[in-house]
Amino acid sequence: MDAQKYMLRCLELAQKASEEDEVPIGAVVVDPESGEIVSEAYNLSEHELDATAHAETLAIRRACEKLGINRLRGFDLYVTLEPCTMCAAAISMARIKTLYFGAYDPKGGAVVNGVRFYDSPTCHHRPEVCGGIMEAECGEILKRFFRNKRRKI
Repeated sequence: MDAQKYMLRCLELAQKASEEDEVPIGAVVVDPESGEIVSEAYNLSEHELDATAHAETLAIRRACEKLGINRLRGFDLYVTLEPCTMCAAAISMARIKTLYFGAYDPKGGAVVNGVRFYDSPTCHHRPEVCGGIMEAECGEILKRFFRNKRRKI
């Protein structure tokens, strides 16, 4: 299954984030026609001192820069965690075709949980959404990260 292949790469990226003491979330932008990963990223908010440096926004920016375009019509985004409101809006503005995510986020998610951004009448573009891909693995890396953080306190 291709979705699992891309999510495995997202998990590798999330592990890199964890090793850099960043919240372990990874994302890739995929060209569904070729199957090529166009860009990839993981959270860098701490290192870049930038609250917007989430995996999704960085992957979108990098894909747009690489391709020389400002919208990613027809492209897919894979991410290990249900996007927050900011990232859901960025995904919409980038015109991502399909959003695939791993773990659901009842506290900070904004796609299936929370504000349900894509259900808003002011949302300009609604991607297809497929959640729960490798949900247990995606959730576990986050649980382990925060468990270790609490031990250090």
